[in-house]
Amino acid sequence: MLNISEMLLQPHQGDRVLQPLWNYLLFRHLPLISSPFFPVLLAASCYFICSIPFAALDLLGERVPLFYQYKIQAGRQPTVGMMLKSLMTALYNHIFFVLPAVIMTMCILPTPILPQDAPTLYEVFIDGLAILLLFDTQYYIWHFVHHKHPQLYRWIHSVHHEYMAPFSWSTEHLSPSELMTVGLWSNQDPLILKCHPLTAWCVTVFSIWMSVEDHIGYDLPWSLNHLVPFGLLGGAPAHDMHHQKPNSNYAPFFSHWDRLFGTAVALEKKTLKVL
Repeated sequence: MLNISEMLLQPHQGDRVLQPLWNYLLFRHLPLISSPFFPVLLAASCYFICSIPFAALDLLGERVPLFYQYKIQAGRQPTVGMMLKSLMTALYNHIFFVLPAVIMTMCILPTPILPQDAPTLYEVFIDGLAILLLFDTQYYIWHFVHHKHPQLYRWIHSVHHEYMAPFSWSTEHLSPSELMTVGLWSNQDPLILKCHPLTAWCVTVFSIWMSVEDHIGYDLPWSLNHLVPFGLLGGAPAHDMHHQKPNSNYAPFFSHWDRLFGTAVALEKKTLKVL
């Protein structure tokens, strides 16, 4: 565990803009951020918080035309029952699979020692981008294989395709196997790349936001895939098309692998009449 008394004797590095924030976390919230449960709590909280606004938007539907005009599949509106089912699925997976895995990890691995120095902004950006690119590659391969192998698809990935029109709560409508695989990469990739814990946590928040945004079912003009140039991000249009045409758009975030391997399919916005 970090020795706070030793840290007091160390001069702060002036070029680290994030050092005051990191010091605050270390001095005020060390038991929390050093807990192996913290990454799970952070990810689950972000998923819940990011999903709420879009869930409210889905429930309001046509009563909010400013947003509803960007609905990709206007004829497919998620119901309260569908939302509750996805939320309960995520809760079940975390209670019966994620938490036991964290407890097992506590018993096997030593408690990590947090560094006293914060990462630089450059490190957060470069290392964070590296984590996202590595995860994107891992999931593209995993996703492609599970769609091409009928048994793997039926046993593991078909749960996520229960709904043809994705919505925010369906982001974590996953089988336990898929959730545990994604969770393993999310936790191990920063360690493999030797990233600072603060960088890993920033990536967690950002990737959860991108994942939810991929599933909202709205092609909002101010979403990340429109703000990032050159079509580098697929966003909700790409993932919505994946649910309509499952043999396309396998990458979770970026678009380069789908373009390179010919699995990219552009959005075909249409109105469907049935749920």
